[in-house]
Amino acid sequence: MPVDHFDLVGVGIGPFNLSLAALAEPLRENHSLEPLFLERQPEFAWHRGMMLDGATLQVPFLADLVSLTDPTSRFSVLNWLRETDRLYSFYFAENLFLQRREYEAYCQWVASQLPYCRFGTTVTRVRRSLGEDGGFDVEYTAPSGPVTVHAANVVLGIGTEPVLPFDVPELALHSADYLAQRERLRTLDDVTVIGSGQSGAEIVLDLVRDGAPGQRVRWLTRSTAFEPMEYSKLGLEHFTPEYTRYFHGLREDVRADLLRTQGRLHKAISFETIAELHAELHMRSFDSLYGGTLGPAGDPGVTLIPGVAVTGGNPGGNGRRIELTCLHERQKREFSVVTDAVVFATGYRERCPTFLDADLALALGDADEQYRVAPGLYVQNAEQRTHGVGAPDLGLGAHRAAVILNAVTGRTLYDLPRRAAHTAFDPAVAAERDPGIRIEVS
Repeated sequence: MPVDHFDLVGVGIGPFNLSLAALAEPLRENHSLEPLFLERQPEFAWHRGMMLDGATLQVPFLADLVSLTDPTSRFSVLNWLRETDRLYSFYFAENLFLQRREYEAYCQWVASQLPYCRFGTTVTRVRRSLGEDGGFDVEYTAPSGPVTVHAANVVLGIGTEPVLPFDVPELALHSADYLAQRERLRTLDDVTVIGSGQSGAEIVLDLVRDGAPGQRVRWLTRSTAFEPMEYSKLGLEHFTPEYTRYFHGLREDVRADLLRTQGRLHKAISFETIAELHAELHMRSFDSLYGGTLGPAGDPGVTLIPGVAVTGGNPGGNGRRIELTCLHERQKREFSVVTDAVVFATGYRERCPTFLDADLALALGDADEQYRVAPGLYVQNAEQRTHGVGAPDLGLGAHRAAVILNAVTGRTLYDLPRRAAHTAFDPAVAAERDPGIRIEVS
């Protein structure tokens, strides 16, 4: 039975592979590339567990699927706003940041126009093809049954999975599931949130605003402080193609050391969320002083403790509560916390593609500058250790997709910026612009 051939098969349709699919559309139109994208979910869905009312992206709207590579694309956010008759409203709003639910709707709008994006299809195996043309055999299950196609190139964009330090069924959950459990959590007497990134801050703020009267909200983090995101103009230049090239050229041990120091660039809290939470705490302390029911005089009913490692947890109170074992790392002081529920806002890790044959799975360690881990096999958002903090950032998604398309076709389909930053991370780059800098030749 003949097997359909595709120049490129994308596994997973999150924002990054959807960006690749959108930028590939002109090539499909002129018959120079035949793509296929497969996604097991029935529709495009993005972080639905944290789709809180009013929650926005942390990057401006230009970090859409295409604009920073091809601002003329019909798949831009601005064109979506025009097509949905909201462009003037957006203009008058004077807000650079889309709400998360807007962003998901925009991505669904793009996906609906790309017939080669097939949802409800589960990839079961990717292996090297034994045929003369090489490439890959991709097996997947569609509503009509099992299918095998041949791919010259495969791009993995399967996203990440939640990190859950330990599990106590029905009492502990990850922030990825917060919205589904929100109504139950709001009725409890005591809730503990662990992790001080943006998700943790938003959950604490949501519970403080809408939790049951008298509810105790507790926020613990291993970090030494509840820190704001580094969002200065020059700090943002770490999310440019120029910094990505610089980072990729460093030794592996240097890259690892550097990543450990850069948490505030991508794991901290927006200034706006910190300010909103502080305002709530300020007024709750006032209310408790002047006849409120929150707790002891001056107590806002919220406990914030940084520098704490939560080392374990066990059911207590007839299985209806959980007792956490904690260590204050600076004081080396152990203590326990008894609470009704724990929300882990402890981030995500790269998802293991179990459908890859063993020889391909072994190749996933290091991506080259074109995001290639083996001949014809590319990754998206699985290369932070080789390409830096910008790997999961939406603002670099269109650039990475363009790099991959250029590599797959062997042509410069999209011009890529060489000087996207004012900062010269590499002295050799600075020397190209500054005649006073002389590079010593060793």
